[in-house]
Amino acid sequence: MSRNGANMSVGQIILSYVTKRFGDTVAVDDVSLQIEGGEFFSLLGPSGCGKTTTLRMIGGFVYPTTGEVFINGELMAETPPYRRPVNTVFQNYALFPHKTVAQNIAFGLQMKKFSKAEISDAIKRSLDLIQLPDYGDRKPNELSGGERQRVALARALINEPTILLLDEPLSALDLKLRKQMQLELKALQRKVGITFVYVTHDQGEAMTLSDRIAVMNEGRILQVGTPSEIYDSPQNRFVADFIGTSNFFEGILISSDGEFVEVMSNTDPSFKFVCKYRGDVPINTPVTIVVRPERIDISTAPNPDLPNCLRGMIQDQSYLGTAVQYTVQTDYPTPVIANQQWRGTDASSYSIDEQDTEKHPSHRFQQVGTVYLQWAAENAIVLMANVIR
Repeated sequence: MSRNGANMSVGQIILSYVTKRFGDTVAVDDVSLQIEGGEFFSLLGPSGCGKTTTLRMIGGFVYPTTGEVFINGELMAETPPYRRPVNTVFQNYALFPHKTVAQNIAFGLQMKKFSKAEISDAIKRSLDLIQLPDYGDRKPNELSGGERQRVALARALINEPTILLLDEPLSALDLKLRKQMQLELKALQRKVGITFVYVTHDQGEAMTLSDRIAVMNEGRILQVGTPSEIYDSPQNRFVADFIGTSNFFEGILISSDGEFVEVMSNTDPSFKFVCKYRGDVPINTPVTIVVRPERIDISTAPNPDLPNCLRGMIQDQSYLGTAVQYTVQTDYPTPVIANQQWRGTDASSYSIDEQDTEKHPSHRFQQVGTVYLQWAAENAIVLMANVIR
């Protein structure tokens, strides 16, 4: 059975109402998803959310209890992994310790009985691709973690799959190397042009690498979108909370003029939040307002141009390099987080030098009592309060 059509692209993956049960445990719950050919697509979520099981069903390592998996328009049914146009890279590299780098890379082609000349040429191209042209004679124990992971990628790509599955391949690396490998991995995917499906619990990693992201929890996909869509327009509280840092305020949507809405605060009914209009939330609906810390202006005096204003006292501050993060206690039970960005050399921002250290954001509010937290209507995200998953 196939799903051939004009819109089907090489490397396309379709999951149609896929569920996977292990005994009484539902690991993946009625998931439908379409990944386009050539995308860098990430499955993102906490441990146990079903992302790795979803990846394994695409690869053929486990089969759906119900539902269908299509690759390149063809129904996979119970097609085993070795008959799918897919290769997988795991967290632990899975290199043969007794083989050289070249022998590890060549393994798949040797199993397929390619000629020595074809294999030699493919090894050279693969080593050039991963920027390790002179490493062919080394053993895995002579490589760094990042180099071993590059070799694992080369071994997976040498068979020219249309899809590469990656199961948290960078999680064993230290932070600096992981950041470097993220950039290399993204560049590699652009160069080879095939579909990458990437599993991670690291939101920053997913945001850096991906064309699109599926956020998962409890076996379900909660939202699919580009990194900016996921961050700036979360569809429910879980996504808003899981991706980045957020401040949450509860209230009732009480009025709308088609451009802006007013939300009456649950904590202080006399206080009204002003937010950008969202047409799918009716009047008198309980809502949650989401405000990102970097969208909040913190100052010693209120700004009449910003409609949302909370007054509070600074409890704590953390210097983050490009910003200072303030924890502010307001009338709300949960402290509000606000980030003061700075660029140093920008005349309109705060700078630091030997003569004027008080201009640096980390010194700005040291002697201040009351501060004002303010934000524009368009910087507040309105979610229906009962939409959790």
